[in-house]
Amino acid sequence: MPIKTVLGFAALMAASTFAPRAAAQQPGRVFELRTYTCNPGKLPDLLARFRNHTMTIFKRHGMTSVAYWVPQDTPNSQNTLIYVISHASREAANKNWEDFRNDPEWQRVQKESEANGKLVSKVDSVYMDATDFSPLK
Repeated sequence: MPIKTVLGFAALMAASTFAPRAAAQQPGRVFELRTYTCNPGKLPDLLARFRNHTMTIFKRHGMTSVAYWVPQDTPNSQNTLIYVISHASREAANKNWEDFRNDPEWQRVQKESEANGKLVSKVDSVYMDATDFSPLK
């Protein structure tokens, strides 16, 4: 099984263990699993950008941060960030990302954080619906 698949399942299981339990999935709510592969030596910079800026900008644009992880084992522990966010709907996700990309603060932060080279070489994104038996809805 590919490492990204294993990491994705592990991320979702961890999220469901620690997330507040909801009675039912909010109508239309969609989860997004994102995996970022960093350029060599850039993971600390990416983590700092998320910690100091990105999560706040996500919130401003309707994205709910669920959880963030870094794999334990090398080589992925050196270059991978995995996270789950949620959106009100798939349509809202498209608008959220468009608004995020056009946000002047995000554009400034991205430019400043990449002054010495791009941080991320690859982004994988999967949109998901919670099952009827999922503790996390």
